[in-house]
Order: sequence, then C-alpha cells, then structure tokens
Amino acid sequence: MVGALGILLVLVVGFVLLRDLDRNDPEPPAQAVDYQQSAQYAADQAPFAVLAPPELPAGWRATSVGYTPEPPRWHLGLLNDTGDYVGLEQATDSAESLVSTYVDDEATRDEQVRIDGELWAAWTDVEGDRALVREGDRVTTLVVGPVEQDVLVDYVRLLR
Repeated sequence: MVGALGILLVLVVGFVLLRDLDRNDPEPPAQAVDYQQSAQYAADQAPFAVLAPPELPAGWRATSVGYTPEPPRWHLGLLNDTGDYVGLEQATDSAESLVSTYVDDEATRDEQVRIDGELWAAWTDVEGDRALVREGDRVTTLVVGPVEQDVLVDYVRLLR
C-alpha cells in the first residue's frame, strides 16, 4: 500500500512539473492611463510646444505617458483599435538621434510626406516599423509604430 502511494505521489508531482513547464500564460493586457493631466504638466514645463491628441479615436487607449525635464522629453504610448503600438516622442534631440533610438540604427529614410501643409520625413526599418519625423523650433517630433503609414498620418492630424 505504501509503495502504491509513493508511485501515485511521483506521478502527481511529475504531472504538475510537466504542466508548469508547458504553461503559456498570456501577458496581462496593458492598462489604460489618463494622459491629459500629464500632457498639461509637460506643456507647462517643456521649452517646446507639447503635442497630444485632444481625444483618442474609438478603440484607442493610452498605455504609457511621461515627461522628463532634463533633457526635456515628452512620450505618449498608445495602442490602436487593432492592438498595435503607436508612439509619440518629442525631444530637443536631432531627428537622426530619435530615429536611431525609437526606430532602428539602420532605418532608411523614405520620401517626405505632407501633412496639413507641413513636411514630415518618413522612415522605415527592416522589421516593419515606420516613423514620421519633423524637426521644428527647439523640438523634434517622432511618431512611430509597426503600422501602415496612413495610420501614422491620421494620428499626426489629431495632434494639437
């Protein structure tokens, strides 16, 4: 009887260990954050005009937001209605520096895109990330994501 109990115990422990090794827990969904208050704070502190959409399109949600004063940098990370990431970065860095940091060191520059009268440089990398970048007075703005360029263009049009 003790032998049978020992064998049963070994089988149960083996089953539990195999189940744990083969477990694929889904990642927890990204929590939505309220970006409006942070955008206002950044606008009050930054030496440049901070951009953010007054409201998000249906199904979009902000998942990360932040402002750092030294060096001045504004970030707003979003998930669109299909769950793809779209990021907004503003800093006093050069366009090449932001592209290197947020897209890829080996990203290639494509044709410029005119959005509401302003020229934006388009960039892509081999992994499918796209970015639109505009250098302005004291600030470089980069919008990036693994989405089609028209999604980025539509998002840029929302920024105020």
